[in-house]
Amino acid sequence: MEPRLDELEAKMSLADDLLEALNRTVYRQQQQIDQLQQDIRALRQQLQEIAPDATGNPDNEVPPHY
Repeated sequence: MEPRLDELEAKMSLADDLLEALNRTVYRQQQQIDQLQQDIRALRQQLQEIAPDATGNPDNEVPPHY
């Protein structure tokens, strides 16, 4: 019975370590997502300041000349 208990404890310890590593990864990725969203907002703001009419609406685009 003792070897089985030791094996279960070892597996539980490894699972705890894996869970902690995954939590750190998810936390780090969420920080990166938040930073990227903030960067996108800043770029949109800059674009609006440079070209206020550039809304991405196809009706505002000039058609190509053939």
